[in-house]
Amino acid sequence: MRKIEWTLSAVSDAKNIRDFIARDSKSYADRFLHRIIQAIENTAAYPMLGRSVPETPDENIREILFQEYRIMYRVETSRILVLMVIHGSRDLGQLAPKPWEVL
Repeated sequence: MRKIEWTLSAVSDAKNIRDFIARDSKSYADRFLHRIIQAIENTAAYPMLGRSVPETPDENIREILFQEYRIMYRVETSRILVLMVIHGSRDLGQLAPKPWEVL
């Protein structure tokens, strides 16, 4: 089983999502963040569970779709590295550098 690690950028993404939702409901925001974490924890045992990210040919860059969010991660030998949590309506083509290019 692989260890799950989060990049600082992915932690910031998750925190920003929680903070945004918490403006309306702190308890819902906490539950929502917990469910995002649960979704990525499933990849520890099943790293290829997520689909390939269409914007990159690298098969080790995967994503889980959770409600309207894309949780992107890289499958490595001994770990799952969470790269980004982004709203599905955002255009990755506009991001520079791409989340998988940073590390």
